[in-house]
Amino acid sequence: MSGISLDQWRALVAVVESGGYAPAAEALGKSQSAVTYAVQKIETSLGVRAFALEGRRAVLTDTGRLLYRRGRALVAEADELERSARNLSAGWEAELWLAVEVLFPTWLLLDCLDAFGRDSPDTRVEVVESVLGGAGEALLSGQADMAITPHVPAGFLGEPLMWVRLIAVAHPAHPLHHLGRPVTARDLAAHRHLVVRDSASTRDRRTTTVEVNQRWTVSHMATSVEAAAKGYGFAWLPEQRVRGELEAGSLAPLRMREGGERYLQLYLVLADADFVGPGVSRLAGLLRDAVARECAGVRPPGTAPGV
Repeated sequence: MSGISLDQWRALVAVVESGGYAPAAEALGKSQSAVTYAVQKIETSLGVRAFALEGRRAVLTDTGRLLYRRGRALVAEADELERSARNLSAGWEAELWLAVEVLFPTWLLLDCLDAFGRDSPDTRVEVVESVLGGAGEALLSGQADMAITPHVPAGFLGEPLMWVRLIAVAHPAHPLHHLGRPVTARDLAAHRHLVVRDSASTRDRRTTTVEVNQRWTVSHMATSVEAAAKGYGFAWLPEQRVRGELEAGSLAPLRMREGGERYLQLYLVLADADFVGPGVSRLAGLLRDAVARECAGVRPPGTAPGV
């Protein structure tokens, strides 16, 4: 098979997929005689017949079907190799590390990663999900090329990305929903508070958002959401993150006298803003566009658009 060129395999594949020599020639931008010669060259080199005539129509033989399957795989692999080489020559990163605050909407992140994957499928993306100080710590330690974080570490510049609205929620059957009046801080103290642990190694374990007698501190947002949905306690959770549970009725916002909702600003931070690779630049652009499209209306009351 070493005597068969890639162009000849492309010709065979094109004849099959285009439905004939003439449309294959048009698709490849070649003359029909050149396409015919390329297919004949394969047949001569291998001593086989790829096509048989049925009336005036050429159809694949059993051997031809095998050649087509293998040839299509060979052409696809060659095209992938060429595209990868072009990406590498353009400077696309082989690997990209992204540290993301868990308050950032997961569905939106996945949409952006999917779009990025279509632009640069050869770039491996490592996502580090963090809480509070974790993303900033990843930047400081050199473990992230880019971060979405509520805290911009010293020495870095943060671009305001979005506001996250956190709402106090509990299962509809939770006693806090049945007081017959707005919930107060004193009411909360008698019930279990569900908290997600700061993932930074230097976290302050004494940091809390409300004084209560009972508290469960977990490492993952999903655990906190599930615990609240099962009625094990109350929590302030990002509205975008629990929209499914709110729609399904397994969680409901608490009617608080005050403090029922909180807002947290998330920033987009590049590890090296002066030397941004094309992959980091593209993913950052996708994140900005997605947030502007999907989350622009979320902001603290009284805050002007764009702030």
